[in-house]
Amino acid sequence: MQTPNEHDLAALRYQSAARDLEHIVRHIAQRYIVQQVPLTWRLLHAIEAEALSDLGFASRHDAMLLGLFQRPDGFAWPETDEPVDFGRSNVLPAVFAFAVTAYEEAARVAQAASERTRANRGRRRSRAWGG
Repeated sequence: MQTPNEHDLAALRYQSAARDLEHIVRHIAQRYIVQQVPLTWRLLHAIEAEALSDLGFASRHDAMLLGLFQRPDGFAWPETDEPVDFGRSNVLPAVFAFAVTAYEEAARVAQAASERTRANRGRRRSRAWGG
């Protein structure tokens, strides 16, 4: 069996940190999703700040690795109460991407539940005794 090299170990540490951060972001976003708070630019920045300042996250991963998840200075995003819209951009800071994905998944679940409810209303309920 081949032992992992330094590059492989670094990749594993990065993947672990990314999963950890995603879990943290989803937990934070879920608090707002449950309250039906829309994802605005201001909220997205707040989620990012809270996630990246999570003490547990900081204690589980080294500073250099944590720096990889910081938004580069050149990435300026609005800080308004307008709904988040990245257009066709697929280049997002990790926290932004995790939060947007959490909101999109919640919207799909809500849409599916709404469709099931509409479909169930349309069905005539039959009684066990045939009435």
